[in-house]
Amino acid sequence: MKTTVSVLGAGVGSYPGLSRAHPRLLEEASKRLREQEGGLLADSFVARCADGLELVMTHTRGVGDEEILDLGRDVLQSCVGIAAGMRLHTAGRGSIPVPVEMEFEERGSEPVLLFMAAGAREGAGNLHLFRTFADPFTTPGLVDNLSMRDGFVFEVHDLAGRRKALFRTPEESYALLACIGEPARYVVARVYSKDGAIAAAASSGWPGRGEHLGSTYQVTLVRAESGFPTVGECLAPFMTPFLVAGGLTTTTYAPLMPVAVCDANRTLGDGPPRATCLGFQVCTGRLIGPADMFDDPAFDPVRRRCLELGEMLFGHGPFEPHHSRAREAETTTRLVAGPRPQDRWEPLG
Repeated sequence: MKTTVSVLGAGVGSYPGLSRAHPRLLEEASKRLREQEGGLLADSFVARCADGLELVMTHTRGVGDEEILDLGRDVLQSCVGIAAGMRLHTAGRGSIPVPVEMEFEERGSEPVLLFMAAGAREGAGNLHLFRTFADPFTTPGLVDNLSMRDGFVFEVHDLAGRRKALFRTPEESYALLACIGEPARYVVARVYSKDGAIAAAASSGWPGRGEHLGSTYQVTLVRAESGFPTVGECLAPFMTPFLVAGGLTTTTYAPLMPVAVCDANRTLGDGPPRATCLGFQVCTGRLIGPADMFDDPAFDPVRRRCLELGEMLFGHGPFEPHHSRAREAETTTRLVAGPRPQDRWEPLG
């Protein structure tokens, strides 16, 4: 029997400002999910990254099961009600949750990593997933491990064109990079082995109902070991700072900083965007863990560099490269508030 891991989350209310999710919301979500264990669910866990609340659910009902997804939405809505009663920040105004799911036959040992990012838009995981599953300088196992030498298949979603495509690596690596290097449009949604086994699933903002639902809370599920990159190889991309759209508003660029869960609180400039990683062993649908994978002094150097980069970019204020290009921000309140800038232009000469 196959195991399904479903993650559903959103910002349902935070304090103070966008800093962190309130503990009472985590307690409510945990209580509601535990009531379903042994019935709809095999197991559950409630996680958070900054003000984002994530519901982790395991079951045997497959990907896209409406009862599972409705349960997750109902739990999040219950948390919204509590947040509204406490007058928490953004209570009820968080992004619409888009599920991240994977279904698989459990191996003899089944490590699963849950990466979460707060204050980052879709595509924040593009670089991480490419370096994990297609870059031998991050993942030497792509060369050394015969079970991975054939490479992987990336499913990419084109948010503007409402379409998807598959790219096979290593033979189509450059074509893949030509797309996913533009994360505002192209998002890695899933990664598969060449024999079709799911290796990773990520937030794409595309729930399949004809509309794109933007979010600043990103989730990536990654299976590790035994034919997939090792746990250490999955973490290695975070040793180098990389910029994502996020930070103070969704129209700014900032470094994605890997932190322990206790440090996943947005403060100075509402950033920089935080990334956390929880490690689980999945055993007959049960979640063993989690382990806080970024709670390690080995990541201290990259955290310092992220803070330096964040300070430099924040100092640019409304200027690029701190703020995104106008074409990426056309739908944001920053540009549509007040008179539209394009209405005041006249031809030259």
